[in-house]
Amino acid sequence: QVQLVESGGGLVQPGGSLRLSCAASGSIVSMGWYRQAPGNQRELVASIASGDSTNNADSVKGRFTISRDNAKNTAYLQMNNLKPEDTAIYYCYAVSRIGFNRSWGQGTQVTVSS
Repeated sequence: QVQLVESGGGLVQPGGSLRLSCAASGSIVSMGWYRQAPGNQRELVASIASGDSTNNADSVKGRFTISRDNAKNTAYLQMNNLKPEDTAIYYCYAVSRIGFNRSWGQGTQVTVSS
């Protein structure tokens, strides 16, 4: 079972920036983040796979960038030009190389408000 430790998040004003980090134990084939706002379903925000191919939700394209440090087995989500509608709990996930099992981080709150 892959263990994940998330960090980052917090309160920021509209237009501001935050960076989320997600450190994984074990061998990973892909990582990313989902988010869930109150009353909404969990939605995929961004993902990055082996070879560094990325996928971003339309709602965050041009504002969020996902990257990965393979040496540290850590993924990063740089979030710029944040909007109030980005407010949600952000959950990191990772898919293990062995068994292709998905593990989840503990979640981190991102609040965008003036």
